[in-house]
Amino acid sequence: MAMLIGCKKEGEMMQPEDKNNDSFVVYEQTFLEKLWEIDPDWATTLGYHKNDSLLVMPSDYKKKLISFAKQNLDSLSRYPENELSESNRMDYYLMQNYLRASQWRLEQLKAYEWDPTTYNISGTFAYILNEPYAPLSKRLTSFYQKMEGVPEYFKEAQKQVKNPVPELTELAINQLNSGADIFSKDFADSLKKSGIAEAQQKQMTDRAQLAATAIKNFTTWLQSIKSDKGRSFRLGKSLYDEKFENEIQSSFTAQQVFNAAMERKKYLHKQMIKISRELWPKYMGAKALPADSLEMVAEVINEISTKHTTPEQFQSAIEKQIPQLSAFVQAKELLTLDASKPLVVRKEPAYMAGVAGASVSAPGPYEKTGKTYYNVGSLSGWDKDKAESYLREYNDYTLQILNIHEAIPGHYAQLVYSNKSPSMIKSIFGNGAMVEGWAVYTEEMMLDAGYGNNAPEMKLIWYKWNLRTVCNTILDYNVHAGNMTKEQAIKLLTKEAFQQQAEAEGKWTRVTVSSVQLTSYFTGYKEITELREAYKKKMADKYRLKDFNEKFLSYGSAPVKYIKEAMLAQEKQAEGK
Repeated sequence: MAMLIGCKKEGEMMQPEDKNNDSFVVYEQTFLEKLWEIDPDWATTLGYHKNDSLLVMPSDYKKKLISFAKQNLDSLSRYPENELSESNRMDYYLMQNYLRASQWRLEQLKAYEWDPTTYNISGTFAYILNEPYAPLSKRLTSFYQKMEGVPEYFKEAQKQVKNPVPELTELAINQLNSGADIFSKDFADSLKKSGIAEAQQKQMTDRAQLAATAIKNFTTWLQSIKSDKGRSFRLGKSLYDEKFENEIQSSFTAQQVFNAAMERKKYLHKQMIKISRELWPKYMGAKALPADSLEMVAEVINEISTKHTTPEQFQSAIEKQIPQLSAFVQAKELLTLDASKPLVVRKEPAYMAGVAGASVSAPGPYEKTGKTYYNVGSLSGWDKDKAESYLREYNDYTLQILNIHEAIPGHYAQLVYSNKSPSMIKSIFGNGAMVEGWAVYTEEMMLDAGYGNNAPEMKLIWYKWNLRTVCNTILDYNVHAGNMTKEQAIKLLTKEAFQQQAEAEGKWTRVTVSSVQLTSYFTGYKEITELREAYKKKMADKYRLKDFNEKFLSYGSAPVKYIKEAMLAQEKQAEGK
């Protein structure tokens, strides 16, 4: 295969660069094939279905991935970086980072010992059951075969878990109990529609009940060992800095990003005070201005926030805005949108609940025809005060910004572009800071283009939203690399970031069950806006915003530092011609 790819016409000499690049492309394919044998669950969600029926045991996964990382770091080192094409060099760095990060994660972080959510396998089974990538009977067969190992999987999980974090244990119990319904109920419902013989269906549902029982037994065991004396949810500065470097892949350190966030908070407060002072008479009439400027901002935001939808209409309010955002993006020529890739707004699946209130699930790079979902958290069952607090946070203005971020031209648009990237590596090893940073960047871009008719209320609420991004970083760093208490966190979020109590409480929960991810928003936003300014300066009068956006997205979900290097280098080459 390598010889065929590398062959040239008779009499034509192959340059070393060509040989290295051709060989590297073949190596990438082999690399991925081997990886999907080790991690079939990840492969399934990316649309690679060759190994759907495999369930790898926790101990095997750890052993095989560490071995894979060591072997392939050695293989990668044999390719001279300076002789690879720009695209292949970027892939090289992404693969190298994944391998190093995997080793670090398994040998240093060891979350499999203290984070029981590691063993939440429900999502992959739900994907096989619900995504119509193959005939139902074929998917049900894969589901059935994969289920065989579930009881043994959770026996192993029980041996692996040591000193679990109480907050993560609680989350795991809730997610797994909800996910058990996929086996005990959803699987049986799908079988009835499948045309599979009744006798075989009985055999399949019996195995599903064994799987559901294994999950319930594991959660019962977790419940029995749950205490307040488990490992702290705080990573500690050393692990935090290392995790930031591995996952964010920024040109900045965690400390530098934190420092920048503190400066950005000051800037945003200054702008918010200015707008709030202008809006004060409109909303507060003749009421005297408070002596505390931040209190003034909070009062104005509080009045603006009374305009919001109802719990029953929350999802439909989101659905109505998607076509409007799409029309604006096209009218302003900000980005080309692919009409053949529709966005489906749906209630957030139960197995995903407990971390974020809204998210986008895109088809993997192998699944070109799959649906993209906008998952919306349900307010069903919430008491009146909690629901009101939540809806004030996601008022009529904020809801529009949320939809820009999650859908158009944010996550949904970026992920569609990412899946079109000619490099599978760039799509698969997507960088969270690039993905989240793009979504934050588009909020400001839309407002700068006139979205919201330049209303000061929209600008003020966006500053508040951007402040949330900034405070995500401040909160995450202070909690995991420091000792910020819940009381201090709630004060930061409610008094300095003007968030509703329910939102602040939810964010505290989130920072106790995740780490580093909350910094990805501001880090990516900072890097993208700085890149755009550098690119704009480079292009001078040839600069077009749409060109920048589409060129930036053409690199898949690679880290911004690599995209920056490629985009600015390309222009240097163009000038020299």
